[in-house]
Amino acid sequence: MNAYKNILLGSLTLLALNSCQQEQISPYRGKVKFETISVSSKLAGRVDEIFVEEGQKVKEGDTLAIINIPEVKAKMLQAEGAILAAKGQLNMAFNGATAEQLNQINEQLNAGKAQLDFAQESYNRLEAMFMDSLVTQQQFDEVKMKLNMAKAQVAALSAKRDEVKKGAREEQIEQAKGQLDRAKGAKEEVVSASREQYVIAPADMSIETISLDKGELLSPGYTLFNGYKTNGVYFRFTIPESKIYDFELEESLTLLNPFTKEEVVAKIVAIKQLAKYADITSTAPLYELSESIYELKVVPTSDVSAQKLYMNATFLIK
Repeated sequence: MNAYKNILLGSLTLLALNSCQQEQISPYRGKVKFETISVSSKLAGRVDEIFVEEGQKVKEGDTLAIINIPEVKAKMLQAEGAILAAKGQLNMAFNGATAEQLNQINEQLNAGKAQLDFAQESYNRLEAMFMDSLVTQQQFDEVKMKLNMAKAQVAALSAKRDEVKKGAREEQIEQAKGQLDRAKGAKEEVVSASREQYVIAPADMSIETISLDKGELLSPGYTLFNGYKTNGVYFRFTIPESKIYDFELEESLTLLNPFTKEEVVAKIVAIKQLAKYADITSTAPLYELSESIYELKVVPTSDVSAQKLYMNATFLIK
């Protein structure tokens, strides 16, 4: 009876060993990865609408959400008002003074000349009286001062009239042009800010996480959507130091999906050392602690759009 038991146990052991040998795990096991992408806003605002859901695939240029930025409308009105005012200043600089403005200056000049004539006559009278000692020095000085003030006023009005007749100086025109350009630049900033109300997909991608809900406040630079680039697939293999010399940059490889048996033609685009054993993707065989661990980044060179590639799915180097 014991002999039969021993024979049975031996048979089972042999079968188990054969099974283990047939199911040996390849040392070149890797994972499917996708290039990640984050979508945020440059301006603060409140989430008004969200048009996508987690897990949804979108195309480049699709609108993912609308952000309510109330300051944009107010700033647009300010910018348009500044442009209108700057255009008026520039037109005034080109066209010069109007006929009404010129008439006003001429009337002011005539009034100034009348005051000058009166001041001159007063000065002449008091000068003779001062010579005869009929008025004091202070009275004579006051009249003289009024005469000088009248002369200065007439001179200033004459210069102003001449300037108006000649038109604006070149410096004034350039200043008006500069104000107009500045106002237009301010409007362009507002137009650019208004575009930030629409959160647009920068590439073909799958939406993995949405960090805010409708009505919540979005801060500048805060990531609203996280996802993977649809065409950003690559494969990541961790290789021990004893095996890394079997691979070279730009080397072509054939990868195998162990479950679907589909193959992918790819090439090595990067080889780098991993600093931590926690970063490895392969579970077997065990690495020697003295060995350095390296990573192969492998990108497909064949069309993989028809294959189902899931994040962290297993692939083998054939």
